[in-house]
Amino acid sequence: MVMKHMPLVDAGKPRFPMRINKYLAEKGYATRRGADELITRNRVFINGKIAELGSKVEEKDVVEVRLGKKESAKKYSYFAYNKPRSIITHSSQDGETEILELLPKEAQDLGLFPVGRLDKASNGLIILTNDGRVTDRLLNPEKEHDKEYVVRTKMPIRDSFKKYMEAGVNIEGYLTKPTKVTVRGENVFAITLTEGKKHQIRRMVVAMHNEVTDLSRTRVLNIKLGTLKSGLIRTIEGDELEIFLEKLGLGVRSR
Repeated sequence: MVMKHMPLVDAGKPRFPMRINKYLAEKGYATRRGADELITRNRVFINGKIAELGSKVEEKDVVEVRLGKKESAKKYSYFAYNKPRSIITHSSQDGETEILELLPKEAQDLGLFPVGRLDKASNGLIILTNDGRVTDRLLNPEKEHDKEYVVRTKMPIRDSFKKYMEAGVNIEGYLTKPTKVTVRGENVFAITLTEGKKHQIRRMVVAMHNEVTDLSRTRVLNIKLGTLKSGLIRTIEGDELEIFLEKLGLGVRSR
């Protein structure tokens, strides 16, 4: 696989010279740790010469990752998607539209799938990938990975709301795990969960004698929705991707 230099997608201008492991991570080919492993196996070349740990890349350089015949070169892709209200995450019925139907063709061709669910009436961040390793690692309740939501309620939030929500709420016989709640306004709060029971936040709010009128997921682990507009996707790459995969225990993206 030849990886000729192309401008990096970054908030600022990329700075060269750049360490080879950072370069590969920025290009979305591997985490820095994964890149170091490829380098120690003599699979990375800079201008035709075997790269070494700590080697640096100039803007004009040509970087290659050469894999053996028995090694897989599968390229994983990761995206953040801002799901609009009324769109279905999985298994749409007649008259409904699901996420994958709305993606640009180039994204559809990657074989992406949504990780987890966000109910029809909710909106916000969904992780899309073709990396099947992510699903169980992210959704397994034993892992307790945190996700943040911003919620608007029908009636004003009571003074005791934060205390009881954080301690755990009994929803139909199940006591929710302790969580973190930040009240942001008379009818708005942010909540961080480490579990994901069906319609959990809505049921918790009902148990507190209120009702949800809008629910948006704004963060999954270190992946933030930010200013991404409704219905659009963005690539997860560079340091953001590296941190995400390491939190999931995936030290190497591709070999």
